[in-house]
Amino acid sequence: MIHWSHDGETRSAHWRSEAGAAAPRRVVTADDTLAADAAYRMACEGTALLWRGDFQNARHLLQALMRRADGRGRPRGGARGRARAAAARPAPEPAEAFHLHRQAQAQRARVLGALLIPVEGDHTIALRRAPDWRAALGEAWGAPDGTASAVSLRELLGIVGAHEWRKKGVEVPALGAPPGNRIHPHYGVFSPVRGEYVDLVAQAPLPAGAQALAFDIGTGTGVLAAVLARRGVRRVVATDQDPRALACARENLHRLGVQPRVEVVQADLFPEGRAPLVLCNPPWVPARAASPIERAVYDEDSRMLRGFLAGLAAHLEAGGEGWLILSDLAEHLGLRSRAQLLEWIKGAGLRVLGRQDIRPRHAKAADATDPLHAARAAEITSLWRLAAAA
Repeated sequence: MIHWSHDGETRSAHWRSEAGAAAPRRVVTADDTLAADAAYRMACEGTALLWRGDFQNARHLLQALMRRADGRGRPRGGARGRARAAAARPAPEPAEAFHLHRQAQAQRARVLGALLIPVEGDHTIALRRAPDWRAALGEAWGAPDGTASAVSLRELLGIVGAHEWRKKGVEVPALGAPPGNRIHPHYGVFSPVRGEYVDLVAQAPLPAGAQALAFDIGTGTGVLAAVLARRGVRRVVATDQDPRALACARENLHRLGVQPRVEVVQADLFPEGRAPLVLCNPPWVPARAASPIERAVYDEDSRMLRGFLAGLAAHLEAGGEGWLILSDLAEHLGLRSRAQLLEWIKGAGLRVLGRQDIRPRHAKAADATDPLHAARAAEITSLWRLAAAA
């Protein structure tokens, strides 16, 4: 719950945060009279602002907070001095640069998350010029239960953005020609916007026997299971342990017309039995996820990667292959070495049959202003073909 005072009375509301942010301890009401500089100062001090004014003005205020958080607001002498001092310091090592970047992202998220919107128990927003976002909120939160709540405007906009992505879908050329090649990600399920890893699975030669059966570990939206089914694999068992991912995968596979070939199973990594082909696209960066959606990118201590490698040999049929789809970004950031990965492979009783590589095509790889540009520019995504050691 969050608590605040209004007209001399203490008010309360249920706190919602799909990102797992803690409920703010200090909450004050705010409206159209609040200046952006004052709002930014209070947000930086840890005070949350429960909006009671015009909804569109709240969006304008959030944009003003973003400009200030990104150093694009009105310059201050102290800010200029800090910028000059930062420019004079030597460039940090890759791992330090990564952690500093994550810290800056977390601080920015805390400040921008301080602007709160009240939501009624039926998922309506009782503010002037507020849009009707009940459908989007229902997808993220479930059916209304009559409980009034408060949520950060930034997270609310993320929910609505995910709703639009779900309606529109993401085109995946590896699934064939349109219109039957779109994946519709649900809220909280990572979208397959980076197509290079999908292309690797679509192009790698299938091992002997894989036409009969394959396992897709950590299926997410179901995109790789769908690719295998479109390639002619007669039965695919796709696993995940996230209820949102399971529902998303089932819907996508049904929409694509491949559900009769794909069984979606709730499991922590492997289903029962063995298969001629077992593939996994685990999170690529060994760091702690700050929110549920980040679990598709960040895997603390490489737990999923190590779990897949440790259990792979026991789930491969004789002569079968395990396909590990993994970026080497963590290596360029100094978070995991190639030697460590090879040691885990060997320690799991596996050997490397071969590897197919592809360079990223996403915009950040070419963005020289990105703090992690050097690592992103050098990144390679690989499909490692693994087999049980002889």
